[in-house]
Amino acid sequence: MKEYIKKIGKEGLRVDGRGFEDFRDIKIETGVAKKAEGSALVTFGKNKIMAGVKMDLAEPYDDSPDEGSLMVSFEEAQIAHSEWEGGRPRNEAVEIARTVDRGIRESGMIDFKKLCVKEGELVWKVYIDVYPFNYDGNIIDGSSLAAIAAILNARMPKRKGNKVLYNELSNKKLPVTKTPLTTTFVKIGEYIMVDPNLNEESVMDARLSISTSGKESINAMQKSGDGGFTPEEVKEMVEKSFKIRKVIEKAIKGVK
Repeated sequence: MKEYIKKIGKEGLRVDGRGFEDFRDIKIETGVAKKAEGSALVTFGKNKIMAGVKMDLAEPYDDSPDEGSLMVSFEEAQIAHSEWEGGRPRNEAVEIARTVDRGIRESGMIDFKKLCVKEGELVWKVYIDVYPFNYDGNIIDGSSLAAIAAILNARMPKRKGNKVLYNELSNKKLPVTKTPLTTTFVKIGEYIMVDPNLNEESVMDARLSISTSGKESINAMQKSGDGGFTPEEVKEMVEKSFKIRKVIEKAIKGVK
């Protein structure tokens, strides 16, 4: 498969007919989990990835007494991929959750200060659970997009004093300031391509995920794989990520 990918790469082709900079068509549905404060199902290629948002009141961290907090988890569901066994998260699952978390947190997407109920005592904590139903490569971008869409869809739960009125939602949305998006590239031989499918991902030499917001802001990067990228290649991928995110923005525009 790797030699075949490199062979057709000479002509600028990929195994599924896309160009190196083509992202698969994206479909986003929201409100798919009725018991969550917000939820979204993202489909692209054969990928189907759902994210749900739940919120609860908790004590703030000592170093941020006037800010709410965020926690992202990713489940390697057996239904999605034959090599996933469920149970205790493997390193790959932890990496996906941390990459999604960092893209959201470092972008400042959520104004955590507005999630403070009483400084030093009580804040809102946002939990995001990502659950894939089918895995067809590029799970990082799919998980990030599902999480972002679920945040945009979420409404704050009602509360009475220091107690959350579960399953009773207000009309108040989460305090969102921007929309970070992640774009993942893989390197196979000398060729670099965006949004790898499962065949491409299985033979990649290296992978780089870039979270961006706005026209110039880079929120975070995550590199994996045994191979490497030159500084020139990284610079080129960063430039392309801002171009490609415009395509992803069209899919998420209007999510509510």
